[in-house]
Amino acid sequence: MSDYKKYEKSFINYAHRGASEYLPENTLLSFYTGVFMQANGIETDVRRTQDGVLVLFHDNTLERVTGDPRSVEECTLAELMELDVKKDGYADKIVVFEDFLAKFAFRDIIFAIELKGAGVEEATADLLRKYGMVNKTVVTSFNFNYLKKFHAYAPEFEFGLLTKEVTPELEAELLFLGATEICPLATLMTAEDVERWHKMGFRVRAWGVKNEEIMKFAYDAGVDGMTCNFPDKLYEYINAKC
Repeated sequence: MSDYKKYEKSFINYAHRGASEYLPENTLLSFYTGVFMQANGIETDVRRTQDGVLVLFHDNTLERVTGDPRSVEECTLAELMELDVKKDGYADKIVVFEDFLAKFAFRDIIFAIELKGAGVEEATADLLRKYGMVNKTVVTSFNFNYLKKFHAYAPEFEFGLLTKEVTPELEAELLFLGATEICPLATLMTAEDVERWHKMGFRVRAWGVKNEEIMKFAYDAGVDGMTCNFPDKLYEYINAKC
């Protein structure tokens, strides 16, 4: 089993919603492809359906990837299963979080689980515990309140904040709460920032890696990992640098 702590000196190539550059995001097809492309991490997003089932979906509405204008929270699981997530001629189904864990939790990779909707914190923690994910998961969110609630309920998990702007006040609050990871927008950080965060004791994971130029910049800045839609290209770049 992977151990998040053993990666303290290693880089984690997170397949962002799977290999989402090529395939329908947050689907089994995308996740399996990300692993095939040598990603040693998977990043995904948790929301809760109207009938209380945790599923993996990013956006506030279903429209961009399914064409349905509703949100996950407005639909039952049965209604979601009638939809297809589509990209470039491929289609697959929205994934139930527990089904994902059953298929991937045993793998020797690290997981970044993003809390997207209110009220998912405790149920997310319960499932992660059930599948033995404590030592191979970092839980993140853009919403500080979600993280505080999650950490209060499940303090054994690593957690970090996704953010665009990192201020001294934010750094201090994260340190006070015991966060282990800080996740800045790749284009709004510098190598000096990364060095400072490392000295504070944070791991640094970049997000917003929209192209290979940003990917190379973030890697060369010394981050510990990044969410990448094209993990195959990141894997090749890392190998070329070795």
